[in-house]
Amino acid sequence: MSDPLHPPTTVAGETEIWRGHTSQWVHAWYYLFCLILAAAAIIGIPFTNGFSAIGLVVPLIMWVVRWWLTRSTMYELTTQRLRIHSGVLNRRLEEIELYRVKDYVMDQPLFLRMFGRGNLTVVSSDASTRQIVLRAIPNVAGVREQLRSAVQAERDRKRVREIDIDDIPPAG
Repeated sequence: MSDPLHPPTTVAGETEIWRGHTSQWVHAWYYLFCLILAAAAIIGIPFTNGFSAIGLVVPLIMWVVRWWLTRSTMYELTTQRLRIHSGVLNRRLEEIELYRVKDYVMDQPLFLRMFGRGNLTVVSSDASTRQIVLRAIPNVAGVREQLRSAVQAERDRKRVREIDIDDIPPAG
């Protein structure tokens, strides 16, 4: 799936496993509010001699801005990294090397589960990015499994293992 706004940037030997966006369903209540504002502006047209029709611009702009901001965030899982491309005018790229991933948590709230979506939280040992949440992504269980397999393969390739050291007070 080619996306001209977000071209793939991979190095030799690195291939894309999955690419996706946050679903617009996370803003369903916001969009409902915009619809209510628009309906109020339409209902007010006879009472304001058409002046409230100008008020239709506000919910329309609110809707478009929120949609654009959400659509401009893209997640990309490759065989070596997890990348998050975000921003509309100013672009930002966050990356986590897969061998640094410590844990992943899948969360499926009822509302998102009804639409086949869920959240995937990735916890890493990366100093700049300790945690990343991939919000409202489709087929979250499949993506989690792909991430798990890719993390294990990358650790094996780099011969890296994660060691947890608990804070146990000294005896005595």
